[in-house]
Amino acid sequence: MPASPTPVSREPASPISASQVLVLIPARMASTRLPGKPLAEIAGVPMIVQVMRRALEAKIGRVVVATDTQAVADAVTAHGGEAVMTRADHQSGSDRIWEALEAIDPDRNARYIVNVQGDLPTIEPALIVASLAPVRDGQADIATLAAEIRDPDERENPNVVKVIGSPLAPGLLRALYFTRATAPWGEGPLYHHIGLYSYRREALQRFVSLPVSPLEKRERLEQLRALEAGLRIDVALVDTVPLGVDTPHDLEKARAMLAGGESLA
Repeated sequence: MPASPTPVSREPASPISASQVLVLIPARMASTRLPGKPLAEIAGVPMIVQVMRRALEAKIGRVVVATDTQAVADAVTAHGGEAVMTRADHQSGSDRIWEALEAIDPDRNARYIVNVQGDLPTIEPALIVASLAPVRDGQADIATLAAEIRDPDERENPNVVKVIGSPLAPGLLRALYFTRATAPWGEGPLYHHIGLYSYRREALQRFVSLPVSPLEKRERLEQLRALEAGLRIDVALVDTVPLGVDTPHDLEKARAMLAGGESLA
């Protein structure tokens, strides 16, 4: 019989310092629907700089952009940020941030890793903060976000990923499944999953070592790999879904939202 997977340690909640939290923003230039989007201009600066600013406004720890393109790294550093170069052949943002983590924190000072997607230039910093709480203060290996679906069209849209969870406390679920289907059945709210994750360091290390899982492959949802391996994912419920910039139309919306150059903190 194969050996049982090594459980991820869940240390009791205790006060942490900003030095124990690392916010990593994966950014790559290869986008089929919006080529070169990390460098797309929004309110006078590249989009990746806007994402970096939102992460800095969250004030939870060190912020580093992980990229495979020197031009992206140069844009970040030109605006006072920190960037690290990573390989170009990563299959996911999780793999990219693990390489970055190993490179910039070899002494393992960071206990908690927050993965903020590089195409969320208008994300509210409070949402980044909210994603950290379930791993920092609770028993989760991984934490993420969701918002209740209000638009009836989103209930049937397979591009809107739904999270099915069991309530743990007001505003907090334990994830049981993620799906593109309309689920769960019956009366009650449906929740729109928001792809922003926080990890215990040991959980991220284990996650990136796992092979692609059957349900992950079927649903095309990476987080199912973690659930199938027995990792616990808790979900903080928030009020809004941040705009992900995937198309030229999304880019124009983001430009309109940030036209005044204001902070979203």
